[in-house]
Formats: sequence, C-alpha cells, structure tokens
Amino acid sequence: MNNQVSQKTTVSKWLFNNVIYVFLILLVVGIVIASPDFLSVTNLINILSQSSSRIIIALGMAGILITAGTDLSAGRMVGLAAVVSASLLQASDYAYKMYPHLHELPLFVPILIAMAITGLIGVLNGVIVSKFHVPPFIATLGMMIGVYGITSIYFDRPPYGAQPIGGLSQKFTTFAQRGIPIGQYEIPYLVLYAIIVTAIIWVVWNKTTLGKNMYAIGGNPEAAKVSGVNVARNIIIIYMIAGILYGFSGTLEAGRVGSATNNTGNMYELDAIAACVVGGVSLSGGIGTVPGVITGVLIFQIINYGLAFLGVSPYIQFIVKGAIIIVAVAFDMRKHAKKK
Repeated sequence: MNNQVSQKTTVSKWLFNNVIYVFLILLVVGIVIASPDFLSVTNLINILSQSSSRIIIALGMAGILITAGTDLSAGRMVGLAAVVSASLLQASDYAYKMYPHLHELPLFVPILIAMAITGLIGVLNGVIVSKFHVPPFIATLGMMIGVYGITSIYFDRPPYGAQPIGGLSQKFTTFAQRGIPIGQYEIPYLVLYAIIVTAIIWVVWNKTTLGKNMYAIGGNPEAAKVSGVNVARNIIIIYMIAGILYGFSGTLEAGRVGSATNNTGNMYELDAIAACVVGGVSLSGGIGTVPGVITGVLIFQIINYGLAFLGVSPYIQFIVKGAIIIVAVAFDMRKHAKKK
C-alpha cells in the first residue's frame, strides 16, 4: 500500500515538474498526426535553420535570467544590428545604397561593428541594473524603447525614407543562406554558427569562474557578495555577452532574410524568454542549462513551424504561444515556491 502511494506521489511529482513538456509533446504529436509530411527531412532542416538565430538570442537571454534578471531590449538590439550590418553590406552596384560612395567592406567588419554596438548597449544595461539598482524589467524596457528610436532614426534615411534595406552583397547572403552539401540536402551555415556559439557558451557556463559566479548570483546575490564575488562586474559582463550575441544574431537575420527594417527582431525577446523557461531556466534565478535552452527553442520553433505548416491562422498561433508562456511561467513559479 505504501509502495503504491509512493509511486503515485512520484508520478504526480514528475507530471507537475514536466507538465509543460507533456503538453508540448502532445501538441507536436497532434501536428504530426494531422500532417505526416511535416516530418520530412526538408522541413526538419528548415526548422533547424530558423531556430539557429533564435538559439543564439536565447543563450544570451538565459545567462541574464540565471542571474535573476531579464532583458526586454533583446529584440530591438537584434533589429539595430540587422539594420547596421545590412546598411554596410549592400552590393556596390545596388541603386539604392544607404552609403552610395562606400566601397564593399570585408564581411567581418560590419558584423563586428554591429556586435560592438549591441555589446556596448548590453554593458549599459548591466551598469544601470547593477550600479544604479534599477529593476531589470524597467531598465531594459526603457532601453528597448530607446534602441527602437535609434534604429528608426538610422533606418528612416533620406532620400529614400523608411524602405527596407536590401540589395545585400552576395558574400553576406552566402554567409547566412547557404550551407554544406551532404548528399541531396544542405546543412545550413546558420546551424554551424549556432553549434559554435552553443559550445562557447557551454564552456563559459560550466568551466569558467564567470559561469560559477553567474549561478551564485542568481541563487543568492548576498551570499555571492559575502563569498567575494564582484556581483556588479559579473552582471555587467553577462549583459555584455548577451548584447554581443544579440548583435551576431541580428546580422544573421539580415543575411538570412536578405533585407532589414527597423522592425526586424520585434518581440524576439519574448520568444527567447519563453523558450528559456520551457527549457528549464528559472525566472527566479540560479537554474538553467545550455541543453535545456536549446530544447526550449527547438520545441517552440517546431510548434510555430508546425502550426504554420497546417495553415493555422497567425492570430491563433499568438494565442497558443501566449498560453504556453503563461503556463510555463506559472509552473516555474510554483516549483520555486515549493522549494522555498
């Protein structure tokens, strides 16, 4: 009798801790049953390709969430990086170049410029949060609005006005759109970039002092401070790394799409936060893994792609996504409360 009660308790506890995964798996199974063609190799490659830049954003966001922070400016930083890199990597013979007299730059120069700009914005976020003790939600909300204003001013350029920045150089589009041929398929370069970034972040989180401090700050900032951790400096570095990752992702998005506008990256921060929470990163701080973040992004992207594949209205997709976010955060809060 006691064994049965114990087993039921174990099952109940497992379901409570993993209900969001069960729900998402059932949703994916439903999509596959409705359309078995969804599992084609081409579709899976497309999902991986579309997930790659989102994974890079989510890894930046996850580091901030682990410190018990948040970053609402992520999507707008992606947009700023996309606009800056696209404006500096237009083909020399394109009639509507933003900088008509600018010769084609080496590919890595505009990408590094975009990453440096967003990295500095990340530093500013970190300083406001750690030095001025502004709540991360408010600090990054204000930065989100400010960065969008800066991007829009830069984007709404004379004499062409607010037109999409297109005509990107072939080397840029090749960098983001092509891949390595394997048989009749092609593994996108985007996937390789995401793998490299993932490996770097895994090392930072698991093998460096910064990673150890990040978890310590998220778990108990006062205890971390007492043990000798420079909390402010580490928070600034975490926000800076996130900004750099957003910048890199923004350049990839511009190259992948083939153009950029001031609305590129809009609401990407919400997708990143949702994917992190679904992947086991706690909004209360101190908990999160790289594989969990990757899993969360892939699950979200499979659902997004699957619903679109089935022809579900985009409005319904927003409702589903919103419900997933609410349920994931609610259960994360419940789990954290029970541990207390």
